[in-house]
Amino acid sequence: MRSSTIKLAAKTVLAIAVILYARSSVAQGNYEIQVYGADTVAPKTLMTELHSNFTPEGQKYYIDGVIPTNHQDHETLELTEGITSWSEIGFYVFTSSQDSHGVQWVGDHIRPRIRAPDSWHLPVGLSLSTEIGYQRAVYSPDTWTWEIRPIIDKTAGRWYFAVNPALERTLHGPDVHQGLGFSPGAKVSYDFTRVVSGGIEYYADYGRLGAFDSLHYQQQQIFVVTDLNTSPKWEINIGVGVGTTASTDHLIVKGILGRRFDWGRHPSIE
Repeated sequence: MRSSTIKLAAKTVLAIAVILYARSSVAQGNYEIQVYGADTVAPKTLMTELHSNFTPEGQKYYIDGVIPTNHQDHETLELTEGITSWSEIGFYVFTSSQDSHGVQWVGDHIRPRIRAPDSWHLPVGLSLSTEIGYQRAVYSPDTWTWEIRPIIDKTAGRWYFAVNPALERTLHGPDVHQGLGFSPGAKVSYDFTRVVSGGIEYYADYGRLGAFDSLHYQQQQIFVVTDLNTSPKWEINIGVGVGTTASTDHLIVKGILGRRFDWGRHPSIE
């Protein structure tokens, strides 16, 4: 009898641990894994990007009806049109595919962005992005969200630095009364040649401002990445990331393939 009671208690503790772990992981949205630079797309130019992210080792449990991330492939189409020399607008289409669910539409976001004009002669690049959109509840319990993302970057010789201290707000969903969340991103890279750059990217979700989650429940990822600068027309970024906390997907492989299209009468991008 005592042995049965101990086994039952152990199973109950394990189940609670799984639920707590999964609840802290369910908000991950590994669809567009990118640290933004401060530059905007030139006017009369369309930037098309395909973000491909696969999770070989991620969340394995359904929690509150949300599909687990393990072995999910995320394909995101991003279209960004330059408006002026200091502004742009972007649009995202998120999709997910998985053996047990097939290919699914996840949601859409829209993202206007402005930057400090060159005439300001700032010592760093500076821009501000805001993003609002919808995602289906089976992929995120918070179905409508809003983000504001300051962007600071700097090139120093062969070195490049960028910081994105993003703030996030739930507009509809369980976290609607939780206030602003803090989700910073950062990048450091080095140009080994004119074509090949390598570096580190960092992504995190610390929880709500003024009440950060404990380290165990924070989401933190570190990616080793390379950028291939084959042409100003193209953007190529490849990386492998590991989760450094218990509440983060443990392994993610990502790639970004972008192509600029000049449809104006100004000189074309070579």
